[in-house]
Amino acid sequence: MNPDKFKEGDYYKTEEGFIVFTEQYLLRRGYCCRSGCRHCPYGYDKNTDSFKKTKKQDKKQ
Repeated sequence: MNPDKFKEGDYYKTEEGFIVFTEQYLLRRGYCCRSGCRHCPYGYDKNTDSFKKTKKQDKKQ
């Protein structure tokens, strides 16, 4: 992980030491990686391998 690539608030570490990307970073990245990210703003559901409509998508229409 290149620390120069990230801004404050882009991720946090869990008590177990895992890195969790925030919605702020995922939106700036600009696409869904389909990994089932905890804060996915794109509505991806790893269990069904599909996208759910999100409140943000509703506001865009």
